[in-house]
Amino acid sequence: MSTYDLIPDIHGQTDKLTSILKTLGYFQKNGSWRNSDTDRKCVFLGDYIDRGAGNESVLGIVRGMVEEGSAQAIMGNHELNAIHYHTMNPNTGVPLRAWSKTNNDQHASFLDEFPVGSKKAFEQISWMQTLPLFLELDDFRVVHACWNSESIEFLNENTNSGVLSGDQFVFAADSNSEFKNHVDITTKGLEVNLPSGATFSDIEGAKRSKIRVKWWNSLAKTWADLSMSVPDPSELPASPLPSSLIRMIYPLNSKPVFFGHYWLTGSPKLQAHNVLCLDYSAGYDGPLMAYTFQAGSKALYLQHLSSTASGIKL
Repeated sequence: MSTYDLIPDIHGQTDKLTSILKTLGYFQKNGSWRNSDTDRKCVFLGDYIDRGAGNESVLGIVRGMVEEGSAQAIMGNHELNAIHYHTMNPNTGVPLRAWSKTNNDQHASFLDEFPVGSKKAFEQISWMQTLPLFLELDDFRVVHACWNSESIEFLNENTNSGVLSGDQFVFAADSNSEFKNHVDITTKGLEVNLPSGATFSDIEGAKRSKIRVKWWNSLAKTWADLSMSVPDPSELPASPLPSSLIRMIYPLNSKPVFFGHYWLTGSPKLQAHNVLCLDYSAGYDGPLMAYTFQAGSKALYLQHLSSTASGIKL
């Protein structure tokens, strides 16, 4: 029976990656990591690069495992951003992702190891382009940021099993393209407009009219229940959630789904009995988490978690 070890956002942290692999029973052989149990493999949830200084070594481990058949991997928003940063718009000749100070700073550790235009950068970006945006296996699903049925359906119908073509990467950088909307939801999360006229103040005091959605909260009844990163939820409307938004929430009777992206802190918890975020800020000073999933499981249990740090209570 197959066993899967799900590992989220690594962000160039080689030591954390090798530590969690060893904890899970993987070892190096002929230059690649594998498990003595041939029915056991890793599933990586994206965001392999940026932040840490080990971009090349992390990519080497992940890519080597995928190519040897001991892992599967999907794309995170940092891989998508990198592809856009290193790809010129065929119509305008400018990068699909602007070389602004903000973007340069976010991508700095990757650029230190993979300068723009270098052969090694081209090779890694080309490999990133082969990664799917999501995976649906027999017993569970994985996505980097949000499993939204409308977006997954669109991408299934218009891509090669979630893998974008060269033209589709261009579309995914175009604010007027439907591709960009669905790719952004899948890799960066779901945001929705508040009812007309409603706003809240963000952490810097700026007024905002869109919220980031807890798309996994099937028990949500109010805007406050469904929102993320709102300093004062009492500012949100008291009006009922629209049915169109409720339909976007991940159903409790669907397959278990795993994701990363959200830089959680504190003690791990299930978002629902079939939903688990595994990102606990390993890109900075948090632990790298992993969840071991046994084929045939219908619900998720925290005792199946592993961590690189003893500070997390499991």
